[in-house]
Amino acid sequence: MNFSISYVIVTRNRLPFLQITLAKLMEELQPDEEIVVVDGNSSDSTKAYLQKLFDDGRIHQFISEPDVNQAHGWNKAMLMASGDIIKKIIDDDVFCYKAIRECKNYMLLNPAVDIVISNDLSSPLNNYKIVQKHSRFTQFEKWKNGLAPSFTFRDVNILVRKKSLAYIGLYNPSFIMMDWEYSLRISYMKASIAYYTGYNAITIGHADTITSLKNDASVNEQGKRACVFYEYAGDRADISLWSKLKIFIGKRLKPSAKTGDNKKNKKPVENLGAVYDYYYTYISELNEGQQFTFFKKD
Repeated sequence: MNFSISYVIVTRNRLPFLQITLAKLMEELQPDEEIVVVDGNSSDSTKAYLQKLFDDGRIHQFISEPDVNQAHGWNKAMLMASGDIIKKIIDDDVFCYKAIRECKNYMLLNPAVDIVISNDLSSPLNNYKIVQKHSRFTQFEKWKNGLAPSFTFRDVNILVRKKSLAYIGLYNPSFIMMDWEYSLRISYMKASIAYYTGYNAITIGHADTITSLKNDASVNEQGKRACVFYEYAGDRADISLWSKLKIFIGKRLKPSAKTGDNKKNKKPVENLGAVYDYYYTYISELNEGQQFTFFKKD
């Protein structure tokens, strides 16, 4: 059958998170939607769990094999997808499927749009009742108005038209910050990007996230390379030197309170299911309590 959207998941050895995320997705799934899972040859019980779901017809496509790196796994998943739209589902993050469907329907009604991005939420798992709101709308507006050649956004929030992969391409496996480079490339190539002012995901921070495990030296080197290639000055480029000095002094005089050290705190979270129930309720109520809209480049 023809699928309107493919939810793609890449995972490896994170079964407790995957079980929560997949259970919610399968509960929300509609008949014209597909689930694709790529397992990077997990050594825990992930493969058996996914094989059972596949045999029972709960997920539509599934493979388990070694990946060269994270980008390799996601590229396989996107190429396997059968849907008109592709939505990346990260196994330990939280998603609002109602908001995702609003984005999907917008793309189906606007076939020239390659990408939809949205506002974002984030929360440290070890202090889960702190949820922060983030927006890339200012950066999007500058790019849309021709004032910046590129800008960055998180791929946890994006929906991609599968046909557009022929133009925007896949992830670059040579970049550790694959989503960062991908967003710069997409915007630098002047792909058709629409911005949704709602929230379709919460990024969850904890000790075992991919972000927490990145090598800082490699990240810095690759960041400098991408900034030059995509003419990206950085989000702080429009802040004056005087303002930067005041920010520096202010942080020294009154350091900001920490919401949780994700790299050091490896203590298992008690009742993980209840914590994620809180997150799903939070994002659902946030989206239902407001009116959101779409903006795109003319």
